[in-house]
Amino acid sequence: MKQRYAIIGAGWAGCAAAMELARAGHGVTVYEAARTLGGRARRVERENTVLDNGQHILLGAYTETLRLIKLAGQDPAELILTLPLQMRYPANSGGMDFLAPRLPAPLHLAWALLRAKGLLRADKLALMRFSTAMRTMGWQLYNDCSLTELLQRFDQTDRLNRLMWHPLCLAALNTPPERASARVFLNVLRDSLGASRRRASDMLIPKANLSALLPEAAARYLAQHGGAVRTGAKVAALHALPDGRWQLDDGEHYAGVIVATSSVQAASLLQDLNDARLDDVINRMQAFTPEAISTCYLQYDASVRLDLPFYALVDAPEQQHWGQFVFDRGQLDSKQAGLLAVVISASGPAAEQGHAPLAQAIAAQLAQVLQRPELAQPAWTQLITEKRATFACTPDLLRPGNASGVPGLLLAGDYTANDDRTQDYPATIEAAVRSGVAAARAFTTGKAAK
Repeated sequence: MKQRYAIIGAGWAGCAAAMELARAGHGVTVYEAARTLGGRARRVERENTVLDNGQHILLGAYTETLRLIKLAGQDPAELILTLPLQMRYPANSGGMDFLAPRLPAPLHLAWALLRAKGLLRADKLALMRFSTAMRTMGWQLYNDCSLTELLQRFDQTDRLNRLMWHPLCLAALNTPPERASARVFLNVLRDSLGASRRRASDMLIPKANLSALLPEAAARYLAQHGGAVRTGAKVAALHALPDGRWQLDDGEHYAGVIVATSSVQAASLLQDLNDARLDDVINRMQAFTPEAISTCYLQYDASVRLDLPFYALVDAPEQQHWGQFVFDRGQLDSKQAGLLAVVISASGPAAEQGHAPLAQAIAAQLAQVLQRPELAQPAWTQLITEKRATFACTPDLLRPGNASGVPGLLLAGDYTANDDRTQDYPATIEAAVRSGVAAARAFTTGKAAK
């Protein structure tokens, strides 16, 4: 039976939930407080240039995200640059060159390891030993621990930790390895490095801005299916009606509501309901520790171009080398020629330096490691820090699921847990999308009423 549902928040989780409900034939209204769709992965405009509030890498394993992009009528091949798995540092920067060929899995990893430059024999043996052990374990860790502890258990070398595991952990979990959940990290490796399909390990870099990649297309899809997205519409309160329906503060009535805001905003909305059934969920959300991500954009002359679309960088805060990855935006969009984007995950200490000093340090780092003195003097810089980009993904973290504990009221967001904890993802775009889809399916299957 067709129902009317409300979704609060037009980030990636909310957009995914809206599309899935609309696909099932339900009426959907999305309420978004901002004017731009996408939540914490959205388009912004700075220096008369369209940027993203953070540079992202997706993975070929992001099956739900790719499915919805296609469902929305988008062609991923036009919007995303697909690259084989790689961890490539600038030459003579103290890094390594690891590039997987387009061979069937797991041969592509074996060949990449064999041909990798910058790793000693001991490093390669350690990586091979770790990968073999994780495959034997099914990439599952039932007793969680920090990633640092797991790496020590399998005798990973200092160099391998610094050049492979440390940057991958920061990129995937936005949490330093000494505090990061080894179980969740292995979940990501299982679906990418450990997958039977080689394409699952591909690295996908958006060429379109993040709002255009899915959220805006989702809004069009929703309109085509009789739904609507209301921007600039902040929901301040929810009201449970005696007949089991829900009323928003605009007076509209709905059979169910999906709260797809950040965990902080969701906790605030739920608290106002004064329902003891929500206490556990609220406590879990309020226990999250936020982690920041900073992206520094540096504009140079349009002739400036890197040899690769992106490089990994050795971060060394003691040397004021804060950057962890640098992307050549001009190779993604010709209109952005000469624009570089440098990412700093878990960027709290870096952001404390202040915008101007941090941007200057990043420019100096690029000039030094890329051996290009002209990069020390960009025409302009723009530093964007999302202070609450993700939660700290720590071992055995208690995360709420989609169910709130109250019938007809569900949660969706990158912070929710899967029913099977061995499937939990860190706070990524794919995690948000999966959560939104799971919430929508709970309504369409009737599970949300229980």
